Amino acid sequence: MSESASPAMDIRLMNAASAVLFSVFALLLLVSATRWVARLAAFDIQGITVRGDMAHNNIPSMRANVLPRVRGTFFTTELLPVRQAYESMPWVRQAVVRRDFPNRLRVELQEHQAVAYWGAEGDSRLLNSFGEVFDANIDEVEPNTLPRLAGPAGQGPLVWDMYQTLLITLNRAGMELVHVELSPRGNWRIGLESGAHLELGGGDKAAVLKRTERFLQTLPAVAQRYGRNAASLEYADLRYEQAYALRLRGVTTLAAVTPK
Repeated sequence: MSESASPAMDIRLMNAASAVLFSVFALLLLVSATRWVARLAAFDIQGITVRGDMAHNNIPSMRANVLPRVRGTFFTTELLPVRQAYESMPWVRQAVVRRDFPNRLRVELQEHQAVAYWGAEGDSRLLNSFGEVFDANIDEVEPNTLPRLAGPAGQGPLVWDMYQTLLITLNRAGMELVHVELSPRGNWRIGLESGAHLELGGGDKAAVLKRTERFLQTLPAVAQRYGRNAASLEYADLRYEQAYALRLRGVTTLAAVTPK
């Protein structure tokens, strides 16, 4: 019985081997055909459709920057270098690149929305609405319309959030916030349009906001005691537990939070 089964086993092995060889041959043929089709001139990239934000970049400048990175056909062009070329341009925050059959690329651009200058006075960096720091031509920003924010590296989102929080509170008090700075030690300092500066101390947003609101509530009464008003504020230090140091035009004192 084993002698008769052996030829049958050999036949099955030969058939299996033939099937494997045929499959490998068919696969190699398919790969070769795919490569041949992918390189046909009909699939050469003929153009790029750009949509989205283009307020600070024009089509000719983008074309000059990007076209040298476009190599190959619809199937073989690498999209990463194309995306990087767009994102290397000023004001471009993000570029999404897709293939558009049969021979084009499609790009969606998102530009930075500048909300503040970033860094020390004279620094040309900007901050976008995501709290990200970026470099661009500040001459394209309308002068004196943006606040100046500053802080340690990577703290842009935190500083931007604090600015928005304090802006509402100070506006209700008739004060215009133009500067917010976070020190490396975690202390907050702000500047007003009037030229006044306030040391707000450290802590989380809720603690800083509480001190600031308490100061603003008592400031008019304290200033009135010295024949001044809130607009005469030059400097305040809120880093005390239950008091603040205050300087008005022509007056310097240490006032309790709740005036007697």
